[in-house]
Amino acid sequence: MLHQVHLLAAVTVLGVLEQAYFFLQVIYARRLFGISPPKTSGPPEFERVFRAQVNSSEYFPIFLALLWQAGLFFHQGLAAALGLLYLYSRYCYFTGYRASSSERLAPIYFSTGVLWILVAASALGILHSLLSHYVGLNVLQLLTA
Repeated sequence: MLHQVHLLAAVTVLGVLEQAYFFLQVIYARRLFGISPPKTSGPPEFERVFRAQVNSSEYFPIFLALLWQAGLFFHQGLAAALGLLYLYSRYCYFTGYRASSSERLAPIYFSTGVLWILVAASALGILHSLLSHYVGLNVLQLLTA
């Protein structure tokens, strides 16, 4: 069983490490700009780092759910590759947002596109599984016949 999910697990760990990096960047920005918790406002430079981290954290559970569903029901390799693309685009989003609010746009659009592909892969995989299990219809055989 573990060989069937090792790529998904590796991408998950990388994602957790990325989130930790984002958290550390907020701590660093708080120290740099003298902003103690629970305050969340300050110079624009701090607010951009803070918003980038919060936004990335808000999307992380959605990413994880889609990564694992696409990997388990569709294809582990494809889901892991898309997961790496998502994490890279989130990193670009974070660094872009830290520099300027306008530099976050291209990476956020790209990462959203990756999420939609993961949604499609998840839905197709789950649909195939349901049809195969409950109706006895193997869509893949029909497509290749």
